[in-house]
Amino acid sequence: EAPVFCWQCEQTKSGEGCVAGGACGKTPETAALQDLLMHTLKGLGRAAIRAGKEGEAGTGRFVLKALFATLTNVDFDPDSLASLIREAAARRGALGGGAGGGPAFAPDAGTGTLAEAGRACGVDRDAPSPVLASLRETALYGLKGLAAYAWHASALGREDPSLFAFACGLLAKCLDSTLGVPDWLALALKTGEANLAAMRLLDEANTGAYGHPEPVSVPLGHRKGPAILVSGHDLKDLAELLEQSEGAGVTVYTHGEMLPAHGYPGLRRHAHLHGHFGTGWQNQRRELPAFPGAVLFTSNCLQGPAPAYAGAVFTSGPAAWPGAPRIQAGPDGAGDFAPVIEKALGLGGYPDDAGGGSLRTGFARNAVAGLAGRLIGAVKDGLVGRFLLVGGCDGGRPGRGYYREIVEKAPPDTVILTLGCGKFRFNDLDLGDIGGIPRLLDLGQCNDAYSAVQIALSLAEAFGTGVNELPLRLVLSWYEQKAVAILLTLLHLGVRNILLGPSLPAFIHPEVLRTLVDGYGLAPISSAEGDLEQILAG
Repeated sequence: EAPVFCWQCEQTKSGEGCVAGGACGKTPETAALQDLLMHTLKGLGRAAIRAGKEGEAGTGRFVLKALFATLTNVDFDPDSLASLIREAAARRGALGGGAGGGPAFAPDAGTGTLAEAGRACGVDRDAPSPVLASLRETALYGLKGLAAYAWHASALGREDPSLFAFACGLLAKCLDSTLGVPDWLALALKTGEANLAAMRLLDEANTGAYGHPEPVSVPLGHRKGPAILVSGHDLKDLAELLEQSEGAGVTVYTHGEMLPAHGYPGLRRHAHLHGHFGTGWQNQRRELPAFPGAVLFTSNCLQGPAPAYAGAVFTSGPAAWPGAPRIQAGPDGAGDFAPVIEKALGLGGYPDDAGGGSLRTGFARNAVAGLAGRLIGAVKDGLVGRFLLVGGCDGGRPGRGYYREIVEKAPPDTVILTLGCGKFRFNDLDLGDIGGIPRLLDLGQCNDAYSAVQIALSLAEAFGTGVNELPLRLVLSWYEQKAVAILLTLLHLGVRNILLGPSLPAFIHPEVLRTLVDGYGLAPISSAEGDLEQILAG
């Protein structure tokens, strides 16, 4: 097969890009289909703009769903991607749009034909200039992250037509050859601004549906009996599964980024939501063979299932793996999780009860607001010298031990804020407390980044200063496109001196990096000791 180039995630081959197959596990066929889907979405965006329908809900929801499917570790199923391509083309045609200079294909084209067409739609790294291409892809990857946040919010009934319009507009601009480097730099920052709105919308959707998270200790042990493990990010799917499995004799556990779900009162009220299993998403093929139940992946962070548990895997929402059953919506619009429950009951589950310690989570913006007075007092009294926000995406590439080391070596007067699955590098550490305030505060999922932003803004307001003048430093890890969206949001807000690792994005051209270093002080991580020395001296 002809190679298909991809460089959108942190683990690209040699730090440059994957060609023979994705480090994530996607095949050249899947990569080509994703490239064709992106090209078709650009044409759909342009057609929607020309028809004055860019804010229309039907088009907007579809664009979010289709963009989400192209995120790293989401949709690996060629048939699923082909279906999205056909629908995108049909919607484009209904709005009066054509192929837009790309390959034309019949409405009923087979998956193989579509994949072949997709080989002509990959990333153009050189035309019209490498710098422009870098900025365009940066904005596009940020848009993919935005789409994930907005899609989760939409599933809970919270939508903003301006976000639909922004997504269509940015996609359309990818076909505009008159735009130059300054235009795309501005569009990348505009994507960060739009993503802030998407994260606010998701925060309102989650807290409106399930209440504001509260601090809670989550067991790491298990209960005797049938078990279901829920991974990914989607709280709505977890809520529906809990409702449908009430009284069925199963215990539901979280995995990966679903750990913070335990902090929501509306989810915690289900007594059979018991504990958490496993660590970062990249360890699933090693850890999940030990889980004796059904496994549900609700969004990204899906890897190809190992043979030991492949027959127990289900997907829902945008996630898809060839051969894995995908949960379908029932007559009321909710997912029908009966197959997952039935599989768990058939597998039998754990033979006995077992303890295993616990993890703390639930320190979202409302919970931290309740600690604000004590935190501010502790800073003024000299008990708290600095805040470090250490978080983001986890991953398998060497170098991520840095994040555990910087937390371990941070002075005892440092409060560690964290969010995302990057916390699994160090959330097992007992850091103690400062005057009754835990030194490690888990703010939630990467989907809860709005909480982190609001906490920083609230602290700045309380101290009568700007965010950059706070005793706060951001040390971030990235892996996929939601992390790109969050970084663009932070740059839009003017946050400076962010440390980013474990490696810099391959799609960031050296000239673009220079602009970010000069304008925002963005810097790659070095050594934990060296970075801490520089942070503490600042």
